[in-house]
Parts: sequence; structure tokens; C-alpha cells
Amino acid sequence: MSLEVQPQLRSGRELLNATKPFAEESRGRSWRLVGSTVVLLSLLLAGAALVPWWPLRLALSVLGGLVMVRAFIMFHDFMHGAILRGSALGRVLMYGVGALLLTPPRSWRESHNYHHANVGKISPEGGATPIVTTDIGAYPMMSVEMWQRATKFQRLRYRASRHPITIFCAYFTIFMGALCLGSTLSNPRKHWPGALVFLTHLGLLGGLWLAGGVPMMVFAYLLPLWIAAASGAYLFYAQHSFPGARVYTPEDWNFFEAALGTASYFKLGKVLEWFTGSIGYHHVHHLNASIPFYRLREAMAAVPELQNPVITRLRLRDVLDCFRANLWDPRNGCMVSYQEAKAGRDAGLTPG
Repeated sequence: MSLEVQPQLRSGRELLNATKPFAEESRGRSWRLVGSTVVLLSLLLAGAALVPWWPLRLALSVLGGLVMVRAFIMFHDFMHGAILRGSALGRVLMYGVGALLLTPPRSWRESHNYHHANVGKISPEGGATPIVTTDIGAYPMMSVEMWQRATKFQRLRYRASRHPITIFCAYFTIFMGALCLGSTLSNPRKHWPGALVFLTHLGLLGGLWLAGGVPMMVFAYLLPLWIAAASGAYLFYAQHSFPGARVYTPEDWNFFEAALGTASYFKLGKVLEWFTGSIGYHHVHHLNASIPFYRLREAMAAVPELQNPVITRLRLRDVLDCFRANLWDPRNGCMVSYQEAKAGRDAGLTPG
């Protein structure tokens, strides 16, 4: 009787190399998907602007917001060089999508690339000042000890940055605030496009208001963008802040482990997977950001090492669990809530 030999699981650069065949773009498929999405989005927003019956107008507006999420993922992939690389027309189109979605390309690229290069890396525990993750472009993260050493103001700011209201209001807090105005104010010479995108946004709102009043402005642009911003902000949050997430010190961190340990597989049905541009395969994307969004599922199905990620879902229980994953507990190697951190301190299980 022969024993079946289990194949050795790949890791590190060997695993990355296994995903490289899926990073080959089909230019025709990219254009077909981008073109159809832009046309569909245009029709939905035009319908939301012009249809007289408000229930239908509302439905078109909501659908427009969901399609905006898909369009944003395409912009995101373009900025990674995963689709339409080197295409002048693609650049014009995707930069236009970025402007429509309040996302200046330069500040997005800088912060998001830094996020990919440092995802899940937390600063050392030593020192008098609690320092959050070095992962610019993501939600901040403290360890339990950092939280216990933080001032009241630092705790308030940390709570606010990860609060559901902040995510729900991402149109203001993240896209308008951080990406446009925040980046411009931090370095006006370098990030002046943020101010340009912001002024363009105000011009679009003003033009719609003049053309059809507040209802046209809200249904054709403001409401869809609010839905897209809040949806995208939550997806990004839940794919990196979940009960099974891993966090590493700079000494322990390496790109390959962090890609799979700090990003989840957000399991969605086929309809929501279409609207979200398959970004739910987030662990695959973090391992190889050059894979086009439409090949992420294919890559996961073909590479066994990618098939056992931590799964997050849109069920209420999962959403609440993600919002309770507040702090990194290095002693137990897991995310804990503020209440659990306090209980541990009171019981003498963590340093106070």
C-alpha cells in the first residue's frame, strides 16, 4: 500500500512566481470591461439626472454608486499597472475616472503603493510615544500596549479614524478630506492636483445644481459618490481589520507573509463580486498587484497556497466582528476589542 505524498506548499518568492502567469493582461478584455463599465455608469447617472419619477431616479442613483465602485477598482488597477499599462487613452480615461471619484492620481499612487509595501507593519513597542502602523494609506493600528500608553487625545483620534461613522462619511473624511485637501495642504507643490480635483468636483456639483436644482445634483452625482465612497472605505477596512488578521513588527515583517496574513478574502456573491471588481480576492492582489482584477479568481483557483485565507463576509455578525477588531494583541497573536484590552489590563494580563 503506497502512501500519497503531499505536495510541499510554496512560500515567498516561489509563491509569487507561481502567480506571475496571471499577471499577463488581455488588452482587448481590459478595454471591453472598462468601456462597458464607463458606458453603463454614464447611462445610469444620466438616467438619475433626467428621469422624472423619483423612485426610479433613486434606484438608478444607487446602481450608479455601485458601478462607481467597479470603476474605482479599474482606476486602482490602472494605477498599479495591471491594466492598460502604457496606453495614453487609458491614462486620460482613468485619470478622468479618478477626478470623478475625488481621487487625485498622484496622492493615491503615493499612499497606496506605500500601503502595499508596508501592509501590517507596526512600529516597535519601545519609546515613550505610542506610534501607530507605518502603513500610510491605510487605517491606523495600535497594539494593546500602545493603546494603554496613549493619551486621551491620541485614543480619541484613533477611535475616530476607525469608527463606522468615519467610514460611512468617507466622501468627506477620506476622499475629500485626506486624498484631496489633506494631501494638498501637506505638500502643495507636490500634491497640487488634489486641489484641482477638489475644485473640479465643486464645479460638477455646481453645474448640476444650476442645470436641475438640488435633486439633480443629489441623484446624479452626490448620492452615487457617497455610496461608492462608503462602500469602498468599508471594503478596504474589513480586508485589513478582521479577527484573524496578522500584524508584524519591522523585524518580523516580510512582504510575502504580510500579503497573505494581513489581507482577507472577502467572499461575495457573483453580483457583488461584479460590482466590486473582484477586489474581494484581496490576499491574491496583495501578493501580486500586477494581476488584473478579472484574473484574481483564476489565480486563486489555480494556486493551492492561496485557497485557505481568512474569509470575511457582509453578514451583520462579520461586520460587527470587523469593527471590534480594534487593537493588535502581540501576546495572543490576534486582534482584540477596546473592551478586551481593558479587561486584560484590569486582570493583569497585559502591561498597564
